[in-house]
Amino acid sequence: MKLPQNIGAFIKSKFLFVIRKEQDFSVITSFNITAMRILLIGILILILVFGMSLFLSKTLLKAWFDPAYKDSENTAMLLKLSETVDSLTLEVMKKDAYMLNIQRVIAGEYDDSSTVTDLDSSSGSTKPQEKLFEPSEATISILEEMKGVPLEFTPRQSVESPNMGDTYFFSPVKGVVTATFDPLKDHFGTDIVAKENEAVKTIADGTVIFSAWTLSTGYVIGIQHSNELISIYKHNSVILKKVGDAVRGGEIISIIGNTGELTTGPHLHFEIWYKGSPLNPQDFISFD
Repeated sequence: MKLPQNIGAFIKSKFLFVIRKEQDFSVITSFNITAMRILLIGILILILVFGMSLFLSKTLLKAWFDPAYKDSENTAMLLKLSETVDSLTLEVMKKDAYMLNIQRVIAGEYDDSSTVTDLDSSSGSTKPQEKLFEPSEATISILEEMKGVPLEFTPRQSVESPNMGDTYFFSPVKGVVTATFDPLKDHFGTDIVAKENEAVKTIADGTVIFSAWTLSTGYVIGIQHSNELISIYKHNSVILKKVGDAVRGGEIISIIGNTGELTTGPHLHFEIWYKGSPLNPQDFISFD
């Protein structure tokens, strides 16, 4: 197929480009080029401009040129919010499970058929943990107090301090006592200020009977020891044990904190209860 005569002649034609000085019109340089080369150079420039524009529209200028940019950004934000809601829902379910465990413990329905093994540090062998406690009326009243239900404290019949014999209690934390035991002012324990993020330890072997969040005292953990002795640790920032866990004396159970409405700064509120009556922790433990 032959091109029209005028188009064919134009493609084959050559052009001479001459560069001259303005003063005397002397020739500096000159070159010739065909119409075909001019056409190819124009096409190449067009492709380069188009490619650069496409690259910028997908990277640096995406927010201005891509109509789907905002939609994709909003979708990513919705997905992130959805994940956050799912996480919060899971946390709420965990707290509900904690409260359900407490209700089962109080009702005496906790499943103690499963054996909990504990490592004997002296022999290196494992031995079954003692049977979980049977909650008494005194224990139930203390659990209600830990859940934030205020107790109507009235002076009970004088309760002698339990005969501990040679029993050694670990100090939950070492620090400065800022508030002492004063049941007449509804302060049934001792407040100890310690270092930030200080580990809180259990005073003796026992079983965790309460491990949850309360509005007034924040993260609270309660441990049942032998002879209906219960220790309570309030205002923690983190709880490391759950209901039913067996713990050893001196084992870390939480981190000191400043949670709950009834707190004025980072500290541990520590209580000891014996058969439903509060005891002065400083009679048994030194916090220095």
